Amino acid sequence: MTEAPAWFRQALAAPRTDHFVEVAGCPIHYLRWGEGVKPGLILVHGGAAHAEWWSFLAPMLTRQYDVVALDLSGHGESGRRQEYPRRQWADEVLAVVADARFAGAPVLVGHSMGGLVGIVAASVYGEALAGAVIVDAPVRKPDPESQEGEAGKSFRNPKVYPTLEEAVARFRLVPAQPCENAFIVDHIARTSLRQVAGGFTWKFDPRVFTKFSLEKMSDYLASTRCRIALLRGEKSVVVPPETGQYMYELLNRSAPLVEIPEAHHHLILDQPLAFIAAVRALLADWEHSIPSRR
Repeated sequence: MTEAPAWFRQALAAPRTDHFVEVAGCPIHYLRWGEGVKPGLILVHGGAAHAEWWSFLAPMLTRQYDVVALDLSGHGESGRRQEYPRRQWADEVLAVVADARFAGAPVLVGHSMGGLVGIVAASVYGEALAGAVIVDAPVRKPDPESQEGEAGKSFRNPKVYPTLEEAVARFRLVPAQPCENAFIVDHIARTSLRQVAGGFTWKFDPRVFTKFSLEKMSDYLASTRCRIALLRGEKSVVVPPETGQYMYELLNRSAPLVEIPEAHHHLILDQPLAFIAAVRALLADWEHSIPSRR
């Protein structure tokens, strides 16, 4: 594995704090970079992921923003529920926003399943958000994590591995894709595990993926009530060009649709700096422009 570059090491070393807020009887964990004096930015992970997926990116957004990354219920250090509707996850996002006490309405950035949660939040709670950046989250077909949980093996019966190193070696991205940043994948794998009797297993609750959500995402996307931007990976199999165009049409062609070059679905892992550049550019424009009426 190649040595991690300086920007990555510096990001992981950046000061942060841990917090919990209870939402409908479930403890929700979040990480925070900043002290609450700047505009807010809340980062939402994908299925089977967690707040640490943002830990090497969040510090690069703190010059202008107070940044928070949460663990949705059933993920990371947060508690578990019997069921996981996206509307409940959207409630958790807004509860973290309230607990963080940002200086004004924050912008939400959500990847994959987290992007779908962001769409629900932007529809139901749009007045509480300054905008939502939806990152390679498909509206037209099931998200890849739900597909894997329904038909595949990766998420249904998480195994227990006798050693941490053996567990890390078994980590796989879903859907499968190339990623030259082995140092990022190693970090994600190690922070995805928890120690249990007999060894190590993954932190997510397999019940998150037991059935597809019945919520109609196209209706949520068409009824969003805050600024929206769409990001997709140029080589993504999850949000191919036709899906991106369909989402663009649902938004009445009033939202930017940005393609990250050479990026696959997990573009925050395989093209992290290009992703940060795109998000910075979008946010800078939003700071100096007036939203168009849809």
